[in-house]
Amino acid sequence: MNKYHKLYTPEDSAVVFIDHQPQMTFGVANIDRATLINNVTLLAKCAKEFGVPAVLTAVETESFSGYVWPQLLDVFPGQPVVERTSMNSWDDAGFRAAIEATGRKNILLTGLWTEVCVTWPAIEMLGAGYNVYIVEDCCGATSPAAHEASLSRMVQAGAVRLTTIPALLEWQRDWAKREHYNQLMGLIKQHGGAYGVGVEYAYTMVHHAPQSAVKPQIVPKKSGH
Repeated sequence: MNKYHKLYTPEDSAVVFIDHQPQMTFGVANIDRATLINNVTLLAKCAKEFGVPAVLTAVETESFSGYVWPQLLDVFPGQPVVERTSMNSWDDAGFRAAIEATGRKNILLTGLWTEVCVTWPAIEMLGAGYNVYIVEDCCGATSPAAHEASLSRMVQAGAVRLTTIPALLEWQRDWAKREHYNQLMGLIKQHGGAYGVGVEYAYTMVHHAPQSAVKPQIVPKKSGH
C-alpha cells in the first residue's frame, strides 16, 4: 500500500516549525504575512490541543535572524528551540535527534523559506523514510514563483501538499468525537478566518449559544408602537 493511502492521526504525526523568525519574515512575498503568522499560530495551538509533538528550530538567531515569533513561542512556553547554523535543518544533529525523539513517521513541515529551509530537509527526510506533509500556507517564500517551484520539487520527491484547515481537521476527523471538539471550535473561531466567522454565526444565530466575546454585544430592544 502506498504510504499516503492512509490518513495521519494525532498519535502518529508530528509538526515542525522551521525558522519562523523576523529576518526571514521580512523576505516573504508569496503570502500576506499577517495571514501567515495567523495560520502558523492556529496550527501550533491545534497541535498542542491534540497532543501532537512539535519541533521548533531557528537559524543564527542572535547574529542574523532574530528570535522566533512570540506568537509561536507562547504556544509552547519553555520548549527548547533547536538552534542551528545550517540552512538545512536535517544537517543538524540536534534537529535530527528532536525529530527522532517524537517517534513519529508522519511529519507536517512548515517554515521560512519554502525554497530553502523547508525544501531541503523535506527531501532528505523523505530519503530517510519519513512521510512528509507540507502545510503550504504556513510556509513563506521570497516570491510566488519560488514557492510554487519548491512545492513542485518536494512533490516530485514524494511529499504531499496541504493547507492549515484540512491539516488540523485531519486530527479531529469525526465530529462525534467530543474530547477536543469545543477547544478546536474555539481556536477556529479565533484564528480560522471566514470559516471561524461562520462557526461563530452558526453557534450564536442557529444554535443560540453564547457569543465568544468576553463582553457580548447587547442589541437594544425596540419599543412597541
